[in-house]
Amino acid sequence: TMMIAVPTGVKVFNWVSTMWKGSMTFETPMLFAVGFIIMFTIGGFSGLMLAIAPADFQYHDTYFVVAHFHYVLVTGAVYSIMAAAYYWLPKWTGNMYDERLGKWHFWISTVSVNVLFFPQHFLGLAGMPRRIPDYSVQFTDWNVISSVGGFVFGVSQLMFVWIIVKAIRGGEKATDRVWEGAEGLEWTLPSPPPYHSFTEAPQVK
Repeated sequence: TMMIAVPTGVKVFNWVSTMWKGSMTFETPMLFAVGFIIMFTIGGFSGLMLAIAPADFQYHDTYFVVAHFHYVLVTGAVYSIMAAAYYWLPKWTGNMYDERLGKWHFWISTVSVNVLFFPQHFLGLAGMPRRIPDYSVQFTDWNVISSVGGFVFGVSQLMFVWIIVKAIRGGEKATDRVWEGAEGLEWTLPSPPPYHSFTEAPQVK
């Protein structure tokens, strides 16, 4: 765990320093990118606790591990995928997505995913084991709260599907270069890009 934590911590500092004093605007892709860093860091801190051998005797095979793993993987992988999807959606579809709905999607997802996974730390510290079909009655309250968060988080992804469908069906036309500072080759092409992109090899800056 420590061998994973050290280089991962370096990457977190890289991401933060990249944004430090940057000219940032908080459209939906950036919200998910920042949310990814914050949530991933929370998961990283709980991972450091698992790397402490004397403490891991209590944490091992409890719901504390489940909480750690899902903070890293769900908010880590899913949030970065969401950021990428919103970033390139106008280029893919040729239409801008609904920014207001996108921000609602971010905030509902962020609140609900924390309601879903954060209580699992407490369950693990209280001794609830993972990989069991049922649990003792003293763990009921936190499990109910976690279940509510999971239900809301799942339903909020239906909003994401609707945002994609809405962008595919129409809306405000996207420009070739949707985002300020977007310098990749894809942003030199129309939105959506034609089937055959370049007749000649493009010059890369």
